[in-house]
Amino acid sequence: MFNAIVGSVELGLLYAIMALGVYITYRILDFPDLTVDGSFVTGGAIAAVIITGGYSPWLAGFAAFGGGLAAGVCTGLLHTKGKINGLLSGILMMIALYSTNLRIMGKPNLSLRGFDVPFFDIPSDWLRIGLIAAGVILIKLMLDAFLRTDLGLALRATGDNARMIRSFGVHTDTTKIVGVSLSNGLVALSGALITQYQNFADISSGIGMIVIGLASVIIGEAVLGARTVFWATLAALVGAVVYRIVVALALRAEWFEASDLKVITAAIVILALVIPSAQRSWRQKQLAKRRTAQLAARTSQQPAGGGKHA
Repeated sequence: MFNAIVGSVELGLLYAIMALGVYITYRILDFPDLTVDGSFVTGGAIAAVIITGGYSPWLAGFAAFGGGLAAGVCTGLLHTKGKINGLLSGILMMIALYSTNLRIMGKPNLSLRGFDVPFFDIPSDWLRIGLIAAGVILIKLMLDAFLRTDLGLALRATGDNARMIRSFGVHTDTTKIVGVSLSNGLVALSGALITQYQNFADISSGIGMIVIGLASVIIGEAVLGARTVFWATLAALVGAVVYRIVVALALRAEWFEASDLKVITAAIVILALVIPSAQRSWRQKQLAKRRTAQLAARTSQQPAGGGKHA
């Protein structure tokens, strides 16, 4: 059990980078980007090809990030310049990336066994997790800093009210392209790290990644809230780790099998969506009851005739 939780924390931290990318499109831009399922594999494919070619894993990570940026730019251009619906733009790019990823790898899967991936070969679990956590937190802080720049503020304003921000002379097409490309860059970087962690890249590894990212963001917000950008990005990181721990514990139950992973994921997302909504509804009903009771008490205390004396 302890080893399973340790492994879940480590894997959750790697997926947390992907959750940050999903947070940008889902929460900041309010853009339903399904490119994630393809760009995650793109990052893994690029990293696998570079590492098997004898190059540095660091180079593989930067190249994967660049590949994700390119995929995001294409999705953003389809939506802004091609005037294609955002959801459809993501679907089209996801389909195109399937063939692109096959071209990059040359075959459906690519093994990294026998190749040097020094970072994940560290024997101490706690040292490895500490280094991963430090790297993920650094990426989070860099994203926080970017979102406080003029471009970052314009990006956030575009998601809140695109018409208003256009009235101030901001090109919302540009901010959307930047946001979607940055999101997919982070997703691809996560895919590259997961590929190195698992020692293989697979063409089908990106299926359902958008759901996992959404689950991480929603769970994190349920746990920590999203009062500021700092807390919102931290919530995405925490949500990714909590999600992996919950999945690991669920899979250890006797009535679940490894093939039930997608069902477990769907159930977690449903609960994460339904429970906060039910809580808000319950609070609103309680507030309405209190206000009704206060109004009734005030009415009963008023003397007949509106309190006027003859």
